[in-house]
Amino acid sequence: MQSTTPILLVEDSEEDIAIFTNALKRSGLGNPFKVVHDGAEAISYLTAQGVFADRRRFPMPGILLLDLTLPKLDGWDVLHWLRSRTEFDKLLVVVLTASLRLDDLRRAYHIGANSFLTKPCRADDLVNLAEGFRDHWFREPAVTPLARGRSPVGSDWS
Repeated sequence: MQSTTPILLVEDSEEDIAIFTNALKRSGLGNPFKVVHDGAEAISYLTAQGVFADRRRFPMPGILLLDLTLPKLDGWDVLHWLRSRTEFDKLLVVVLTASLRLDDLRRAYHIGANSFLTKPCRADDLVNLAEGFRDHWFREPAVTPLARGRSPVGSDWS
């Protein structure tokens, strides 16, 4: 999988979308990203249906950031749907939620989430995630690392 594969953010809150956009810019991670606003749109995007049929405009993501509380079809249902289809086995699924409940964390991992981030998402959260799943992320070489003495990510991020 190419490290420049897009991120698909599934989020219904415009405020959280703005926070994520800012965090991504500040993180130095260069993945392009697209946004859909509910679970039904996420499935349409992933299956290239309707307005998302053009894969040049709406490329298959390598990373799915999935809010759990969504209109139409919630994130739990989307996660179940994804993990029941082998064509999405390599899709990195990161669950986003404001919940700090341990039961939610366990349930998300049990269903098949690869990682879990609490909202609001910060730049260092994305950097930490990228360090754990290096093959999915693209780090712009001119950007310096964030706080806490992190060393720059090397050229092995191709």
